[in-house]
This record gives sequence, structure tokens and C-alpha cells, in this order.
Amino acid sequence: MAITALPTRSDAAASGDVRDNLTGLATAETAQSVLALWQMRAGAEGRTAPVHAMLIALGRFDTVNLAYGAAAGDGALVAVAQRIAHFADDEFDDGDWLVARLGGGKFLLAAHEACSRERWQWLAEALADSISHPIADLDCVGSLRLWPRLALMRPAPGEGPNLIFDRLAQTLEEARTRKGQRICWADRGITLPGRSSADVEADLLSAIDRDEIEVVYQPQFSLETGEVIGAEALARWQHPKLGKIGAAQLFAIAERIDHVAHLSRHVAKRAFCDAAKWPAKQSLSINITPADLASQNFVPGLIALIDECQFDPARVTVEITEHVLIGNLEQCAANLAGLRKVGIQVALDDFGSGFCNFRYLKILPIDSIKLDRTMIEGIATDERDLAVLRGIVAMAGALAIDVIAEGVETEQQRQIVQSEGCKIYQGFLGCKPLPNSAFITLASG
Repeated sequence: MAITALPTRSDAAASGDVRDNLTGLATAETAQSVLALWQMRAGAEGRTAPVHAMLIALGRFDTVNLAYGAAAGDGALVAVAQRIAHFADDEFDDGDWLVARLGGGKFLLAAHEACSRERWQWLAEALADSISHPIADLDCVGSLRLWPRLALMRPAPGEGPNLIFDRLAQTLEEARTRKGQRICWADRGITLPGRSSADVEADLLSAIDRDEIEVVYQPQFSLETGEVIGAEALARWQHPKLGKIGAAQLFAIAERIDHVAHLSRHVAKRAFCDAAKWPAKQSLSINITPADLASQNFVPGLIALIDECQFDPARVTVEITEHVLIGNLEQCAANLAGLRKVGIQVALDDFGSGFCNFRYLKILPIDSIKLDRTMIEGIATDERDLAVLRGIVAMAGALAIDVIAEGVETEQQRQIVQSEGCKIYQGFLGCKPLPNSAFITLASG
């Protein structure tokens, strides 16, 4: 099902599709309208809507503006908004979801899908960890770290949007008196542990050993011909108690136990061996981690893995994000150059999701940039979004870099990115992520 940082297309239209000017997220009014719409539809069918909500507040955010200025504060809010939206995009694919900015440093995340209390608790803990990571490259500040508090709720029948907002806000206010308690439930209960971080980390090690980490494939399409030209490999873990855990949180868990390299190799080998069975000329894109790119043994190790799986390196694209590059730009550039020597292509992923460092495009051997879905969402309705798209495509063309549009969800968006010069697109308009057998069927057709 198509999902965005705003409500789904049909729900956004019904609610007026009003965005926060700074972050591009839904507003509080839009969020209330969408929650009411979910509940109304369920009521018309004689059932209770499976709605789950969490209110996220950045601790003492006003002091950021006072200490560093409004520009830095705005930059931090944009970065947090992107982290929440990317988190939701990674974790929810069975139902609708929305992310809204309620004002100041407060955000709402709501999901319209079945979810256990244990899983909602775990998702809140994982999101809090993600938000707490340092935010780099802010306006003349360097890096900044923010600490969130979260209030969680699973609304009961009859609890409408106004009551949901009121109870979450009250719970968050009460949480201020609980030192060391960053997550509280609106039912006034103490935080339900579900499974501790140590338990989940141990579960991951066992899952890797038992080959329980799945890899699914997000098809990519040529904008010129409409044909499937390859896919991006995405890791998934179906935890027996917490449900689906997406790639971002999967690797975050692995990082805490110093098993990123182990997990990364496991996923890459699975992807290369799967892709070796694909029709000829279908390409494979894999995401690489900071630990991968910082290692001096990364290039020979990856090439050896590709050879072991009998796959053509010329059909491989490695995707990197800006945060991967921050640590050691020179080592990153050397490793990427080593990959290109054997025909592996390099894509800069999530372009436009934060404060883009255009210096990367000058220094690094990059073949393509993947526009973040937030760069695509408004191009059919907002002239400024369309102007930004045109500017990026023009710049990329001058540097002989291809542009891939990610998160394309409507035919109108597809037509626009094609007419503006993008080469490839992926998103729910084309196809949702597929298991390997289903992707082979699609690519063979």
C-alpha cells in the first residue's frame, strides 16, 4: 500500500492535504482529520479501527533556538522529521500511517494496522534511539543531539482524535516528573518492557545463524521503456514476538552488539546468490553501512563475495547515504574508486532528505543519485517542489550523474519525473517489495 510522510493519497485528499511549512509533514489539523477518517471507515464496517499513536517531544527544544539561533533550530526540526518519516516508512507496510508536526518540537506518529502493545513499545524505544543520534552539519553549529520523550496510546472504542491528543499530551506532561522515564503509556501504566534490548540482540544473533533474516526486492523501472531493470535489496526480520523489524532498526540492533559486518555480509551474500538466478541484465542494488565503507578490506571482500555467488559485478550498484560518508571521506572515496574499477556502480541514496553536502558530488565517484521520497511527494501540486526537482536534475546532468526517483506513488508523479529527465523510478506505483521468486516472475514477464 502506498505510504508517504503525509497520510496516504486518498486520506490526504479527504483531509485537505495540509502540510507544515517547515518540515513538509502533516499538520495537527490534518492528523486529527485522518484519525477521524480511519475510525469512521472502520465504524461503517462494524469494527474498531486498529489505531496506534505516539506523541514525541524534544526535551528543552527552546534552548536550542536560544543557544544556536533559529536557523539551527529549524534545521534540527527538519532532520528529526525526516528521521521519523524514514523510520515509519521502513517499519510499516501492512497499513496506512502518518507523521505530523504538532508545533514546536512535538510530533505525532500514528499507524493504522494491527500491532501488539509489545511491538508498539519496542518501536517507540527504537525511534527514540534514532532521534537521539547526533544531527550533523547544522548551520554553523557542527553537530547537535536531542533527547525525546514519548507518550504511547492504543485508543479504545469511542476515543476520538481530540481525546487521543489530550491524553497523549497529559501523559507527556506527567512524564516530566519521572526521571529517567522517556517512554510512558497513556493508560497510566508503567512502561511495558516486552523484550529487553539484550533479549532482542541475542535473538538477532540466533536469527542470523538460523538464516531467518529475509531479503526482499524493491523493483526498479526504466522511465523510458517502463520495463523492470533491476531491484534494491531490503533486509527484513520477522521477530517471533515483536513482529516485522525493518532494515534500519535491524542494523541499529546489530551495531549495538558489534555485528554490523556479520549482518551486512549475510544480507549481501543472500542478495547476490538470489540475483544470480535473475534474468540477464537485471541489476542489483545493495545498501552498504558506515562500517563497510570504513574498512580497508571492504572492496576485496565484496568482490570475493560477488565472485563466490557467480554474479556479474557490472550488474551491481552500491547505495550509500550521506551519514555513511561523514567519518572518513578520503577512505570512502578510495573504497568507492576500488569498486568502480571492477564495474560496480555507486549511487548516493536519500538525496534531499537532509542538508545535502554537494561537495560529495564533486569529490566522490558517483554514478547516480536517488531522490528521497520527500523530494517527490509535492511535485504534482507545488511549483517550488517542481522547481527544486528541475534544479537537481539539471545539476546532475551537468555532472553526468543519472537521477533515480524513489517513492513514486502516482501516475502523475511518474510522468513528471520522466519529463524532467530522471532515468529510473521505484515506488509503490510500480510494485511493492517482493520475495525473490515473485521478483523473478515479474522480471521474466
